[in-house]
Order: sequence, then structure tokens, then C-alpha cells
Amino acid sequence: MTASGEEAPLRSNDDVVRVRQLVRVAASAAGMSLVDQTKIVTAASELARNTLVYGGGGAVSIEQVTNTGGRAGIRITFRDEGPGIADVDLALTDGWTSGSGLGLGLSGARKLADEFELDTEAGRGTTVTVVKWAR
Repeated sequence: MTASGEEAPLRSNDDVVRVRQLVRVAASAAGMSLVDQTKIVTAASELARNTLVYGGGGAVSIEQVTNTGGRAGIRITFRDEGPGIADVDLALTDGWTSGSGLGLGLSGARKLADEFELDTEAGRGTTVTVVKWAR
């Protein structure tokens, strides 16, 4: 698993740990403060766990990005071919959980990232992309 934008499998708890480590390295390389590194690592951890638990596993890519103003950041994309999310509005509600978790996954990740995109459909799987910019 690399931080080059290549997709890597996300199939086990060990992969979730690797995602956290790679995101921390990528966020540091992008010049993010420790606070922003912690925010994006937390978001990535929640999304990786969702991919594993609710999507049945999938793939992740982490890439360095630069906006038109020259600001550095990272983009992380999680993709699964699981059951998808039937009610997106409900899934993005603070505190809602379809399992035994705290309900911080999607809504928490959306708050911790600067950009958040969710593409899902029941029976088709889910793709979540987050971006965090260095300040």
C-alpha cells in the first residue's frame, strides 16, 4: 500500500492500521499542522472501518494534491462494492449508526475533512472521497 494514488486493498484490521499510518505520512508531507494531521487521520480511520465493516472490504487510494492557488493537500478515496447506503440523509445524521458504533463515521469524517463527496446507491456499493488542505 502506497501513498501514490494507487488503489490498495482494504480487507482487514491490519489494512485499517496501514491506512492511518500512510495518511499521517501524507498529511505531514503536505505540510499540515499536527491538529490537521490528526483530523484527517481520524476521518480516514472512520471511513476505512466503514469500508471494511459495512462494505465488506474494498480499496483505498491516497494522493498528494495541489489546488489552483498552490496549496498542498491530500485526497483519500475509499471504494467498496457492498450493499450501498439506502438512506444517505440518515447515514449523514450526527450520532446515527446502523451498527454498534458511535455513529461518527460519515458525519464525523465530513466535519473533519475540508471536502467530502459520497457516491452510493443501494446494491451498487459506495465511494467516499475526502480532501484535507494544509493551512
